[in-house]
Amino acid sequence: MSEFDATLAKFERRLAELGPGEYVLTLFVTGASDLSGRAIGNVRAFCEEYLAGRYHLEVVDILRDGEMMVARDVFAAPTLIKESPLPQRRLVGDLSDTSRVLAALDIKAATPTPPRATG
Repeated sequence: MSEFDATLAKFERRLAELGPGEYVLTLFVTGASDLSGRAIGNVRAFCEEYLAGRYHLEVVDILRDGEMMVARDVFAAPTLIKESPLPQRRLVGDLSDTSRVLAALDIKAATPTPPRATG
């Protein structure tokens, strides 16, 4: 088996471990500020509405863990990083614009079914 084949097999095993459609998200915030609180609330509400049972969310306070901020190249807070499914995405702000978050995370919102015509 070539090095490429071994790397590809390892990558495919890692994807399989994540399960179907599981989202891995990391939210970087700055302490207990109002903006941080809004971002946390918005992300949690968004995840429960659109990704219920299909996500893992880690919240990182950059005041307590600045090294992680540097290691992940985060330059502003709040920042939400979608680790998986690929491609990786980053969103900055309080995440209150649901349509923007849906688009950036490649999530298709369920559209209401139009009423059936009777007659």
